[in-house]
Amino acid sequence: MPGIAPDVISHKLTISSAYKPVRQKRRSYDAERYEAMRTEVEKLQTIGFIREATYPVWLANSVMVRKSTGGWRMCQDYTDLNKACPKDSFPLPRIDQLVDATAGHELLSFMDAYSGYNQIFMHPPDSEHTAFITDKGLYCYNVMPFGLKNAGATYQRLVNKIFAGYIGNIMEVYVDDMLVKSRTAEDHLQNLSIMFGILKEYRMRLNPKKCAFGVSSGKFLGFMISQRGIEANPEKIKAIIDMERPKTTKDIQSLTGRVAALTRFISKATDKCVPFFKALKGGKRDITWTAECDNAFQALKNYMSKAPLLSKPLPGEILYLYLSVSGTAVSSVLIRKPEKAELPIFYVSKALQSAELRYPPLEQLALALVVSARRLRPYFQAHGIKVLTNQPLRQVLQKPEISGRLIKWAIELGEFDIQFVPRPAEKGQAVADFISELTPATVQPASEAITETILPYQTGAKCLDTSTPVWCLHVDGSANQQGCGAGLVLTTPDGLKIEYAL
Repeated sequence: MPGIAPDVISHKLTISSAYKPVRQKRRSYDAERYEAMRTEVEKLQTIGFIREATYPVWLANSVMVRKSTGGWRMCQDYTDLNKACPKDSFPLPRIDQLVDATAGHELLSFMDAYSGYNQIFMHPPDSEHTAFITDKGLYCYNVMPFGLKNAGATYQRLVNKIFAGYIGNIMEVYVDDMLVKSRTAEDHLQNLSIMFGILKEYRMRLNPKKCAFGVSSGKFLGFMISQRGIEANPEKIKAIIDMERPKTTKDIQSLTGRVAALTRFISKATDKCVPFFKALKGGKRDITWTAECDNAFQALKNYMSKAPLLSKPLPGEILYLYLSVSGTAVSSVLIRKPEKAELPIFYVSKALQSAELRYPPLEQLALALVVSARRLRPYFQAHGIKVLTNQPLRQVLQKPEISGRLIKWAIELGEFDIQFVPRPAEKGQAVADFISELTPATVQPASEAITETILPYQTGAKCLDTSTPVWCLHVDGSANQQGCGAGLVLTTPDGLKIEYAL
C-alpha cells in the first residue's frame, strides 16, 4: 500500500537515555486469540506494514481487543516504550473552535483516512524499537502503529503541512478527521477538487466506508454539525437517557463523566450534579441514593431529551454573557442576539472549591466572570462582550482596592473588551436558568443585615421599617482590615456587602 513519502514526514522515537530497554515477558492467550493474531500478522506482513525483527532491545506484547462487530483487533502494549519517549508538544487544534468554524455551512464533506497512522513510515533506525511478540516470532513495524505516545502529534504535523493555506478556509482537520466546507454547491465541487488533488499528490488514501460527500449535516469530533448550528451527539444523549439508576460509586462516576462530555450544552451542569456529588461522599462502594438524587436524575434526563441547539457567532459580532451564582457553583451562558432572539453559544459551570465557598456573593459573581473568560477565551478575544448584570460588578472591578484577588481578576480581564449593561426584563428560553444572578442561598435578607437597632425614643430617631428594601452603611473611622483610615461597609437589600477603605 502506498504511503506518505519519508522525505515529507516519518515518525521518530526520541528515546531518553535515562531509561533502560524493556523486553516484556510473553503472555499466553487462548486458541481463538492466537488464531486471530496469526491472521492479522499474515495480513500486515503481506501488505508490508510489518517485517521480522532480529535482536530487538525493546519488546512489547500483542494485545487482542474484541471489536464491536465481534472480531478481534491486534494492538501492542507499548507502555514501557512510551515512558521512555518525551512528549511531543506539537499543538492539536481546539475542538470547540473547529466545531464553531464548521457550523453554518450549506454543504459538508466528511473524510477519514484509511488506516491513517499506517500511511506514515517509521524512521528506519527506530523501526525495530516497535518490535512485538507473536506465537510465530518477533515482528516490528515499517509504518507508524497505533499506540505510540506521539503518533497523534506526528499525524497533525503532517496534515498541517500538506493542507497549509486551506485549513480554516475551505476545510478543517483534526488528526485523521478531515472536513471540507462550502457555502454553495458550486464552491463545494471546486473545494473537493482541490482536496483530492492534494491527497493524490501526497499518496494519502481515504476510507470510503467512513466518508460522506456533499451532505447538509453530519458528525464531526463528537458533535452534530449543520447549517442551523451545533447539536449534541445523539449517542451521548441516549447514553444518559437510557442509563439505569446508579447503584454504586462507579455508576455515579460514569454518569458524571457522561455529563462532563456534554457540559457545553447543559445549563448549570454543576448544580444539576450536586446531589450526585453528595452521594459520592464517604468513599464507600455502595451509595445512598436519596429522593433528591432521584429527582435530579430524572430532571437531567428530561433536560437532555430536549438539549438546546447551539449557535455560531458571526465575525465581529457583539456577544452577551449571563452570570449566576448558587451556593455550590458559578455558572454562565454566552449568547448572541440576532433580531432580538437569544441564542446560546456555550454554557459554562464550575464547582466552588474550599475558600471560594466563603467569598462574598459579589466576589463569587466576579469569579463567575473570570471563569467564563478563561474557558471562553477565544470568544472573549474575538468579540466584544456585554455582561448582563444588575449588580455593581463594574464598580467593584474598576476600583478593586478592597480585595487582592479582585485586583488580579481586574488585570486579567483588562485585555478583553467587556462592558456591563443592565439585564433585560424579558429573557428567552435559553437563559431560563439565569433569571436570578444570586440564588437565595447566597444572600441574606435585608432585615438580617441590620446589626444596630435605632430606638424610637432616641432624639430625632424614627422607627425603621425592615419590611421595605434597606441599604445599610457602616463606618469605622479608626482602623479597618485594609489599613488605617475610614472603613466603609455598604450592605444592599439583597445582603451583598461592599467594603471600601479610605
